[in-house]
Amino acid sequence: MLAYYLKLALRSFRRNKVLTALMVLAIALGIGAAMTTLTVFHVLSGDPIPHKSGRLFYVQLDPQTREGYQPGEEPEWQLTRFDAEELLRQKKAPRQAMMTGGGAIVEPQSGSSKPFQVGTRYTSADFFPMFDTPFLFGQGWSATEEEAQARVAVISRALNEKLFGGESGVGRELRLDGHALRIVGVLDAWNPRPSFYDVVGSAYDREEEVFVPFSTSRDLVLGRRGSMNCFGREIVNDPTALSAPCSWIQYWVELDSPADAAAFKTYLDNYSEQQRAAGRFERPPNTRLRDVMAWLDFQSVVPGDVRLQMWLAFGFLLVCLVNTVGLLLAKFLRRSGEIGVRRSLGASRRDIFLQCLVEAGTLGLAGGLLGLLFALGGLWAVRQRPSEYAALAQLDGSMLLLTFALALAASVLAGVLPAWRAMQVAPALQLKSQ
Repeated sequence: MLAYYLKLALRSFRRNKVLTALMVLAIALGIGAAMTTLTVFHVLSGDPIPHKSGRLFYVQLDPQTREGYQPGEEPEWQLTRFDAEELLRQKKAPRQAMMTGGGAIVEPQSGSSKPFQVGTRYTSADFFPMFDTPFLFGQGWSATEEEAQARVAVISRALNEKLFGGESGVGRELRLDGHALRIVGVLDAWNPRPSFYDVVGSAYDREEEVFVPFSTSRDLVLGRRGSMNCFGREIVNDPTALSAPCSWIQYWVELDSPADAAAFKTYLDNYSEQQRAAGRFERPPNTRLRDVMAWLDFQSVVPGDVRLQMWLAFGFLLVCLVNTVGLLLAKFLRRSGEIGVRRSLGASRRDIFLQCLVEAGTLGLAGGLLGLLFALGGLWAVRQRPSEYAALAQLDGSMLLLTFALALAASVLAGVLPAWRAMQVAPALQLKSQ
């Protein structure tokens, strides 16, 4: 019967070409707008490390002075250097990493190339296994090298191509801000979006090409970037010093289970109480431990205007569907005579209802195809914007399927009322009027 209903739908479309075109265009405009904004939201709100995002947790402590303290308020969202290094030393988690971003000048060994700026990350040895960074050559540095402030570095694949033409740079020298570092590893393509491990500044267009042990970065006084909050009562001469009351370091831990997360949270509370007893902390224990997705949500990584645009687009889709309902009502009720003849020849109300729904669904598929073209055009327009996430606005396979599923579901939903009205047509009255 489905093939028969499709044949009747196509015949009906040919009889009412203008009305059919209006309905297809209405559905297409709504689907195009909805899928453009939904795709942007999808790529921005996705899980950047889905296989272990529930096991990676961001650590927060509250080392602030007591002035202005409100119980339950959000603590500092970065750690001081003293607390980060102390947590790292105590090693209460299977893996843990302290880190901050920076920038430095690379001096190519080839005299024909000019020095250039690169983004850097200063971190600890667990960074690479904890975040499952893929290596093209070599590996990360060891904890022993980190403790010894070894002058080692891991570089990106792009930088390796630029400096060594794609050959392994492991064991070679990297000149960074005038310092010689030995390359121990070359990362393969790795650029999670958003860059969940550090959302300071930009979470979508971060490009870091050199990774250096945190201890080495402080020994060489390499330049750093990112936010910093100093809260002591005295003037701070060097905010990056070990004892400086300044929060500027991100800290992540990897835990194996929810029970481990609860135990680690208790450890953080106990640590805070110990620091309070020692006179470093002035506030009661106020700690947070959020997994990757909770942390991204807390940081509002998805811009508010993207959410607003998505809801407005779905509102526009609803308006388009209301218009489609009106057009379908007009179309089906104009065929009351035809429906009356079919009923008198034995077609049940259910048959009429299904016939109308198939016709509405066929309109939806046609509207979905045209809406897909509108969505591709909309995403192209998004990519021309100067937003940091613009380049990510790409339609993947799942969103492609969702386009047609949404168009079909929307058109069938819009066709329910007109189909119900059509099946109520009394065949005797229609035949008598004819």
